[in-house]
Amino acid sequence: MLLFSKKKSFFLGAAAAGIGYHAVMPDFTIESQHKGRVAGIDEAGRGPLAGPVLAAAVVFTAGVPAALAPLLDDSKKLTPEQRLAAYRALQQCSTAEIGVGAASVAEIARLNILQASLLAMARAVLRLKVPPDMALVDGNRPPPLLCPVRCVVGGDALCLSIAAASIVAKVVRDRAMARLALRFPGYGWDRNAGYPTGMHRDALIRLGPTRHHRLDFGTVRRLAAREPGPADLSQGADVTVARRVSAGG
Repeated sequence: MLLFSKKKSFFLGAAAAGIGYHAVMPDFTIESQHKGRVAGIDEAGRGPLAGPVLAAAVVFTAGVPAALAPLLDDSKKLTPEQRLAAYRALQQCSTAEIGVGAASVAEIARLNILQASLLAMARAVLRLKVPPDMALVDGNRPPPLLCPVRCVVGGDALCLSIAAASIVAKVVRDRAMARLALRFPGYGWDRNAGYPTGMHRDALIRLGPTRHHRLDFGTVRRLAAREPGPADLSQGADVTVARRVSAGG
């Protein structure tokens, strides 16, 4: 059974599974307005102080299975356990095609974080088995693609394909940062994924930056110079990693 835009089915499925989701769920309405292969695209990792920025593209070739739809939502609304369950279900879904792309810390420094995010999105689309006929992108800035692009502000909460992409990007990036945490202990990347938590800020002051830190970010430069500001005190990418993540490693 395939589900397209009937939200009632989402609620029934989520209730039956014992999953607590928000009242407004994404559906397949916007995807259904376009013909052919429609890819949902989203990124993860624009805000961290370290690590690559990740993007994912997801195409549902024959709609979204009814059992999968209740699991999909904006990744920021889901718990880590819910994200992982959705990610595994997407991997096992025969109608879901997934592409993952990344931009390295060096590319973030050279391009800026916005342009690097758009580059990661373009790379994710290139990793799909077949190019899409239309791309739905979360946000208001289109990446450079060969197909038409429709920007959907808040798309990860509106479109199932974008929600799926947000989950894939988040899970894959978190795993990459957890691997880096083994090689660069002390920054808590396995828990904060490189985001500016108090522990991460404190570690930057104590240990200094690694080659995976975004030295073009003002917060990183300031903390690396042992000059924490009031906000920091109160809270107490390389290319290799990007390529490994893009390859699904």
